[in-house]
Amino acid sequence: MKTVFITGAGGFIGKNIREQLKDKYHLLTPSRKELNLLDKKQVDDYFTKKNIDVVVHSALVGGSIKEQEVATALSDNLRMFLNIVSNNGKFKKMIHLGSGAEYDKNRPLIKVKEDAFGKSIPQDDYSLFKYVSSKIIENYSNIVCLRIFGLFGKYDDYRLRFISNSICRNLFGLSITISQNRVFDYMYIDDLVKIIDYFIDHKASHTFYNMGAGSKIDLITIAQFINSVSQKKSKIIVKKSGLGNQYTCDNSRLRKEIRNIHFTDPCEAISKLLNWYTRHRKEIVL
Repeated sequence: MKTVFITGAGGFIGKNIREQLKDKYHLLTPSRKELNLLDKKQVDDYFTKKNIDVVVHSALVGGSIKEQEVATALSDNLRMFLNIVSNNGKFKKMIHLGSGAEYDKNRPLIKVKEDAFGKSIPQDDYSLFKYVSSKIIENYSNIVCLRIFGLFGKYDDYRLRFISNSICRNLFGLSITISQNRVFDYMYIDDLVKIIDYFIDHKASHTFYNMGAGSKIDLITIAQFINSVSQKKSKIIVKKSGLGNQYTCDNSRLRKEIRNIHFTDPCEAISKLLNWYTRHRKEIVL
């Protein structure tokens, strides 16, 4: 049984990994209080004491609505990343969760391929952190970067993320507001966990992979679908007409790597998530 160290285990992605892979691997999931990733000595000591096979790095400062205004988010995220990478000789493999934002979301990203990286440098701190991390990863043979585009599922920050927020607002009879309609490539969290599981167990042929289901869906269609499967019908408000920048990727490299890969249909996944939030309605605070 491999020992897998998950950073950010209390977050959206980390919780789902813990829940779905806990019986397959020996998971190390320290909280922030148990291990401060910003403290290099603590991180060094942790890797020295633990016999870690694989690191899955999902920890992030500024990933929730409470942390969005953290002025030091860029430096904090880089410091955590570098503190882990500096222990490269103490683990066999690292899976870093990157972002499609590395390609620069200020321009349309239409079926973007991995080789488009570096053609435009992102401006915001989150995207820049992911970009700089990828530049560093280029120098390592045992780190795989999974660039996530749209992602949704249970344990997401429903106050911040569009699909979860729209479902929760619908459950409370509230309107769904869209700043401007956009086309996304959304992936269901269960599919991402299966992909992470694959890369824990297999040697990757490449360093970078786009994480998208390969299907396009726009925000208005998502809101309309939620209305169609829910008992309540939310008013859909679109503040600005037209389409904003598309945010989709070419996932052919991933499909070639994992030949039997299956992606959950977005509408099927949204229905599952609606049922989950319905069961947890009392825990929702909007």
